[in-house]
Amino acid sequence: MSTTPSRVHMAMGFDPNEDVDLNPETAKLLERRDRVLGPSYRLFYREPVAIEGGKGVWLKGLDGRDYLDAYNNVPVIGHSHPAVTEAVTKQLSTLNTHTRYLTETVVEYSERLLATFPDELDRVTYTCTGSEAIDLAIRTARYATGNRGLIISEHAYHGTTVAAAGVSPSLGPNNPLGEDVVTIPSIDTARTSADQVAAKLEADVRAAIAKLEASGAGVAAILLDSILSSDGVQVEPAGFLAPLVDLVHDAGGLYIADEVQPGFGRTGNWWGFERHGLVPDLAVLGKPMGNGIPIAALVGTAAAQQKFGEEIRYFNTFGGNPVSIAAAGAVLDVIEQEGLRQNAAKVGGMLLEGLERIGTTDDRVLHVRGARLFLAMEFADAQGQPDAALAARVVNGMRDEGVLISASGPAAAALKIRPPLVFDKTNAEQLLDTLERVLRGQ
Repeated sequence: MSTTPSRVHMAMGFDPNEDVDLNPETAKLLERRDRVLGPSYRLFYREPVAIEGGKGVWLKGLDGRDYLDAYNNVPVIGHSHPAVTEAVTKQLSTLNTHTRYLTETVVEYSERLLATFPDELDRVTYTCTGSEAIDLAIRTARYATGNRGLIISEHAYHGTTVAAAGVSPSLGPNNPLGEDVVTIPSIDTARTSADQVAAKLEADVRAAIAKLEASGAGVAAILLDSILSSDGVQVEPAGFLAPLVDLVHDAGGLYIADEVQPGFGRTGNWWGFERHGLVPDLAVLGKPMGNGIPIAALVGTAAAQQKFGEEIRYFNTFGGNPVSIAAAGAVLDVIEQEGLRQNAAKVGGMLLEGLERIGTTDDRVLHVRGARLFLAMEFADAQGQPDAALAARVVNGMRDEGVLISASGPAAAALKIRPPLVFDKTNAEQLLDTLERVLRGQ
């Protein structure tokens, strides 16, 4: 069956007017979806993947195929993990309420979670989503410092509330940034030496601080995803964020680390900011925290949160409810018991080595980079310009071969590989073999 993709097909710059052959079940589901879901939604891939189940690193499609998931960070310990199912079922049959009652579960989990952070980060506040946690972090920083200005990267994504969307320029040119928000240019480690990266970032942050101070807003915070994932997964040189944070602290602002994507062991450490030798004032946690059960959090120092906490009441009805906390506890259990941080280091190293090997045999590959199980392969054309069209073809070709990845960066020219932490050696070999085969066909 042939159909013209609707508005919801658009993702990563793919042509919404391209004819696509869909199997009848997928086409019917897509038509029904278009009639009932809001027009802002988007689907991945030229031919959407219709799924009916998931287990571990696999998604089962309505077409009967099994797809290797090398993209989803939400099921950090794998799809449909039995430990989460058991913990949630048990808690749901016992109690589900909010944090205005005194419950053992939320206190115990908070103690465990904070033990994974540097000692200075000793308070946690729960929300349902990362967007809410970003919103709370911004409110907290502004109240703590008395300043309004926020510094972000120019292709950042931090969420979808009014405040979070206001610091998420990657949502597109029609998404307005918030008041007193200044962007610094995305770094380009594929074309810039380590020394140049550090010098340019320092100059850009100095300029942003000067602009905010000149406007009277002052600097409330610099807010950065610790691995700059929406800016193309920029990982090296490790430590390049530290001088920027010093500048912001000197200007009276705080450092907010967005850990939604790099956190929970993906980079081999518990938290992405650890690669930079930093201790943030505030850290935002999100999607992977409950392996798909909605829970997020703001972790921070007592000093950063004290003024806001003493003078403004904050309450989130479902944030930190016992059922979500049970899921989050199961995630910590599995990461620790199954050695998933160590697995991220082992399998991530294998993937990086394999991607680099592929890159040396294909002159369209400009750069390969990664931190454990968060990797990127960037393409450029003969003139050295970002080749988003090739990246899109590779992403779709991989999907057609049963491996799910995505693309990232200001030009969407870098493959984004970010599998669940249970990805193993066999899965990595399948991904690399498939990528080589797809590249040969492009």
